[in-house]
Amino acid sequence: MEQLLPILIQLIGGGAGGNIAGTILKNLPLTKIVQTVVGLIGGVAGGQLAGLIPALESVIGGGGAGGILGNAGSAGIGGAILTIIVGFIKKSMAGGAR
Repeated sequence: MEQLLPILIQLIGGGAGGNIAGTILKNLPLTKIVQTVVGLIGGVAGGQLAGLIPALESVIGGGGAGGILGNAGSAGIGGAILTIIVGFIKKSMAGGAR
């Protein structure tokens, strides 16, 4: 259970980050489902990468609520960044076909 909780937090944070990024940047040609799925992937990736950076590890590595919030925050940022990247790639590919 101790290994499953951080991944669930990363999935939730990443999905939320992906949807928030899609809502803020309305010009991204992504549906809500795609935003959520890409956000989930980016959330897990962002949460795992944040654990590899020593400066961030001290922030999110602590137990309790601080660790959970730090993990969710890094996952949300990872989900948002990946959603923005995928949206811009899709937009540029669609613009290049015209």
